[in-house]
Amino acid sequence: MPTINVKRLDCPTTAEQPIEIVERKGIGHPDSICDGIMEYAAIHLAQEYRRRLGHVSHFNLDKGLLAAGAAERWFGGGKLLAPLRLIFGDRATFHANGVNVPVVEIVENAAREWLRTRLPRIDPDRDVVFQSELRTGSPELQSTVLASNHLSPANDTSSAVGYAPLTPTERLVLATEHYLNGPDFKRQFPDTGEDVKVMAFRIESHLRLTIAMPFLASCTTSENQYFRRKEEAAQALMVELDRMPERPASFDLELNSLDEPGAGAAGVYLSLLGTSAEAGDSGEVGRGNRVNGVISLNRPASAEAAAGKNPVNHVGKLYNVLSFQLARRIYDQIHGIREVYVWLGSQIGQPVDDPAMIAVQLVLNPGVRLNTVRPKVDGIVQQGLADLGQLTNALINGSVRIY
Repeated sequence: MPTINVKRLDCPTTAEQPIEIVERKGIGHPDSICDGIMEYAAIHLAQEYRRRLGHVSHFNLDKGLLAAGAAERWFGGGKLLAPLRLIFGDRATFHANGVNVPVVEIVENAAREWLRTRLPRIDPDRDVVFQSELRTGSPELQSTVLASNHLSPANDTSSAVGYAPLTPTERLVLATEHYLNGPDFKRQFPDTGEDVKVMAFRIESHLRLTIAMPFLASCTTSENQYFRRKEEAAQALMVELDRMPERPASFDLELNSLDEPGAGAAGVYLSLLGTSAEAGDSGEVGRGNRVNGVISLNRPASAEAAAGKNPVNHVGKLYNVLSFQLARRIYDQIHGIREVYVWLGSQIGQPVDDPAMIAVQLVLNPGVRLNTVRPKVDGIVQQGLADLGQLTNALINGSVRIY
């Protein structure tokens, strides 16, 4: 294992910086749909490999694409003119040791199940066309996945970074989307869709929160009803925001900013299926939320998409998740740390539990000495790497949220 490079950062924390931009894409956003489906399909495929072959074979489903359909909407209804198209891309193992694995059937069935349970207005047998572009991987990359349940060599030379804690703005953005797509809000507003996007701009102590959320065309019979329900939804959200300790005193809220009163159905945000993927926007794996649930422009970010990747040896997934876990443990377990960043770098072919580079950056409270916390940081990082097999199992079991 390389030396763990632990350094002190002499700078303000992210929450103390004068500007901050944070975004979250809800479960119905096309990018989140891609992340969600490809990760769910990867979980099912990994489990099926273990069942049929005794171990997880080489695969990656992280090149997924959702091409938007076409739809016509009016007050009181609408129709889908062209279906959505979901493309599975990258690599998989179709045959091993004389055993055939029905990869396409496994991933398509997983996609249908994901859609039915999370976006119930979409009928995957009617509204979605599935297209598999999965191919067998190259022999050298296939060889990086060992035919066992032991840790495999890293499949790539790559890097990842995680941080802790979340700022008040990041926590507020997360909580806002969770509320708008949560059961209490949906019971009160069953006429809203799941394609919720939350964007926060903070300048000093003033926060501007901009939200996009569709209203269902079948439940919206007039322009007047739309704007009345929109105002009621905004008021309900303001009540919820008032309960949040992260809410700043100076605050603006905008909901569906593109709306144009008097323009009829063309001037409001209506949806048939609850997602803009029906006509307005396509999606792609890796363009959505980071593994901690937000897109924070002030923070360093990993270049790799985690969703859909192989959980056994793809460092773009393992290090993405592990870096955030280590940052959180360091922040929670060591007194005197205000902010922490964990950087992990891999060398292709080197064991995944032996990174080529490990760096930890700390913003410390005044009076806290780096030499005091360094041994504890080293211990947490070493333990996290020693437990990497447990993280792999958790990813295969689907118990780690990564978007």
